[in-house]
Amino acid sequence: AGIALWRQIQLHLERQISSGSLKPGDKLPTEQDLARQYSVNRHTVRQAIAALEEAGLVRVEQGRGSFVREPVVDYRLSSRTRFSENISKLRRSPGGKLLRAERVTLDDSIARDLALPSGSRAILIERLTEVDGRVIGRALHYFRPELTGLIEAYRQTGSITESLKQIGVGDYRRLWTRIQARMPSAEDAMLLNLPRNRPVLLTESLNIDLSGRPLEYGYTKYSSDWVNLIVDHDYPALSGNSIGSS
Repeated sequence: AGIALWRQIQLHLERQISSGSLKPGDKLPTEQDLARQYSVNRHTVRQAIAALEEAGLVRVEQGRGSFVREPVVDYRLSSRTRFSENISKLRRSPGGKLLRAERVTLDDSIARDLALPSGSRAILIERLTEVDGRVIGRALHYFRPELTGLIEAYRQTGSITESLKQIGVGDYRRLWTRIQARMPSAEDAMLLNLPRNRPVLLTESLNIDLSGRPLEYGYTKYSSDWVNLIVDHDYPALSGNSIGSS
């Protein structure tokens, strides 16, 4: 009918996805198997897979293959942004992995946001955030240095909010968030399982305690393949200074 072979393969796979024959998370047959199934060469199959990826129907993981894309996460940013709470409301499973927890010397811009003198040291908790077992973000949380016991509490709970409660910070709120798009570093791409040519969504934020004192500066890189950032209407005026984590 004058339709290119790769396009015919694309349409056939699209029908399998829309009908449910191929479900979210299912792995597609290998290029070799698809080439054999459709009696074409592998270059033709690659064109079809590339078109499905561009349409947002499949994701391609280097060295693992092609998979039917799962629903993206609608991650809400508001004056009360809590990672586990946000994800649980979506009826999905939050998780994470601690990369490091230590005291570090702040650069001047972060020290300024936390209302600390230049050269101050602070508490850093760096972690990967997960949804349904899949990594969606890399978060760096910088806390004021006087929050003694925070690292130990986080190692026990695995939750920022619960850790703060354990050391006496009952509640806090988001003062501002700034959102950017940026290309990932090699390390980001590896940790987020993201191609180097796919951007990350970068948020910087500042959380304050209920007295208005700066509590935590956050810096999070989200996989643009997996996350939509949604700003709630109760969100305070966006600042031009910096941005935050979950």
